[in-house]
Amino acid sequence: MLRIHFTLADLARIRIARRPDPLWEVLMSVYLLRKPRTEVVLGGWRSQAKRRLTQSTRPLLDLVPASGSSPDFLTPPGGGTLCEGIDTLLSTPRSRLAADFAHLAEERPLPSWTVDLAEGRPPALRMVANALREYFHTCLAPHWDAVATTVHHDHTRRAQLMADQGIDAVLSTLSPAATWRFPVLSIDYLFDHDVRLDGRGLLLQPVVFGRGPNPTTLIDPALPPVLVYSVPLAPDVITPVEPDRRRAGDPIVALLGTTRTRILRALDSTGATTTELARRAATPLPTASRHATALRDANLITSRRHKNMVIHAITPLGTALLHGRQPRLN
Repeated sequence: MLRIHFTLADLARIRIARRPDPLWEVLMSVYLLRKPRTEVVLGGWRSQAKRRLTQSTRPLLDLVPASGSSPDFLTPPGGGTLCEGIDTLLSTPRSRLAADFAHLAEERPLPSWTVDLAEGRPPALRMVANALREYFHTCLAPHWDAVATTVHHDHTRRAQLMADQGIDAVLSTLSPAATWRFPVLSIDYLFDHDVRLDGRGLLLQPVVFGRGPNPTTLIDPALPPVLVYSVPLAPDVITPVEPDRRRAGDPIVALLGTTRTRILRALDSTGATTTELARRAATPLPTASRHATALRDANLITSRRHKNMVIHAITPLGTALLHGRQPRLN
């Protein structure tokens, strides 16, 4: 049983996230992939995502079991973008890593490579960061608009519920597995776990790729308190992404290849950062960056740096190539 202990001050400091947290979505979706049975609503996504896993994403499968605990450092506090979350992860203190893996070692055997991770060695941390990036851009990025919309709708609904009926109504409706009787929120859990908020408040973080009706939280109760709960989904919200059907019969594909064609078409209407380009083209971030360089070298796109981002745009030559017409000469 998970028991979250509130004070009156904590009730006034409850926050409901209005945006999805990329690293929590990664974590919970990996749990979903590791389950032995197929989910009804997310079954199509699950089957497709399993086919897209690569050796580079293997560290995530080693760290996230089908059932049980995962290390807290995979979901650092602060939310934000994927890049911000990974930057925080890369600076995880050694004491945090050591505590995480000491707990995990009590639950299950761990792969030998995690010894370096538990000691905070940079190559091991970078390997995990690369696995997170590739997994996100391969398995989650094509659905991110739907994820963000779903979480936003949940925030709006719960904010209205809080305004109309108070915080009791919000806490009572988080999950069928949760029971709210002030001052304790009790949740069916894999093991006994008590979190005393002591005036710190609580962040309620909805996730779309949840692993079932039971909300979850971090192992270490001293970390900033968060409760992650699943958002109910209609069957057609997250569906498998159909591959690009335009193959060798398309002369642009024959010339550029499938991935570069997708990237060029993704820029046809408006510019994009490299991260946004990877999402639109449903390809990993390093792949999108590499192909964008090739397209830029061919004068089909331009790239300019703005602060810490690179923004890409299609050139007149690229537009002419896509639409089968002569470029306008100045």
